[in-house]
Amino acid sequence: MRAQRISLHCFIPPYILDALSKSEDPAVRKQAVDAIEASATARAVRTTLSTMPQMAAIPSPTATKHRLIYDVQGRNFTALPGKLVRSEGEVRTKDPAVNEAYDHSGATYDFYKEVFNRNSLDDRGMSLISSVHLLRKLNNAFWNGEQMVYGDGDGKQFIRFTRSLDVVGHELSHGVVTHTCNLAYQGESGALNEHFADAFGVMVKQWKKGQTAAQADWLIGASIMGPATKARSLRTFKAGKAYENDPVLGTDPQPKHVKDKYRGSTDNGGVHINSGIPNHAFYLTAMKIMQPGKRSVSSHMGRTRRHCEGPLHLDGLKQSSRRSRPR
Repeated sequence: MRAQRISLHCFIPPYILDALSKSEDPAVRKQAVDAIEASATARAVRTTLSTMPQMAAIPSPTATKHRLIYDVQGRNFTALPGKLVRSEGEVRTKDPAVNEAYDHSGATYDFYKEVFNRNSLDDRGMSLISSVHLLRKLNNAFWNGEQMVYGDGDGKQFIRFTRSLDVVGHELSHGVVTHTCNLAYQGESGALNEHFADAFGVMVKQWKKGQTAAQADWLIGASIMGPATKARSLRTFKAGKAYENDPVLGTDPQPKHVKDKYRGSTDNGGVHINSGIPNHAFYLTAMKIMQPGKRSVSSHMGRTRRHCEGPLHLDGLKQSSRRSRPR
């Protein structure tokens, strides 16, 4: 069986949607089912686009930062990208989701350009397209191989997904992975795919806030957690769990050590689960090399990149992807 490169990159892991679909609250169950169905629909698009990422990249007219924000107005995937409501350089709108998608995609572009000298996701200046207000109260956000798509959250379990810079940075970084090593989204290579998205997501946030490794919270998704859950975030790079015995989400399944690696078949072989292992290793390494905490992780990586030839590349990881294919 060949390793999968075609799975949709959704921010909310399937095990969380499964937990929500078993809720005693019928409204929560319905929203979870809607999110699962939306994931399946979007996966069909991703299946096609992942096989030809360069063709999926919409070029910028100036080959520089170019953001386009669309409003789907509560409709489904067939309405993508929706109505254009804000383009590069235009003034803020009255819609916070539009402005957040614009600002956070811009911050992600600036991070890659300033720290790694990378010109957008494909390093060729591709446009950053975002669509907000997909469906009604959708609990998820997606990178579909061509653009970002955001749900508004149900206001209880999750708040609108555009609020979080690390969520936006995470999903757009899947685009960087696709346009470099295109890691198979299965097993260990899939967990590395998720890890890189998480790592660059937290670095975008730390870089934007000017934080050192010691000052950062090392949380993913803290800004989107709703009032119905006690979880502080979806994932944490630090030791311990992001949430335990939560009445809605249960307990964070991510391991922090390879001895505790998940070996089942769900979640494409645990891509969102086992990413906790390299995430924690990244955190420990960052805290060690950043002592006494006077520099940010991104500034150190930027200096490391300048000692190498050219901008950021992940192509060497293709070998890892090939090794992880099931036999």
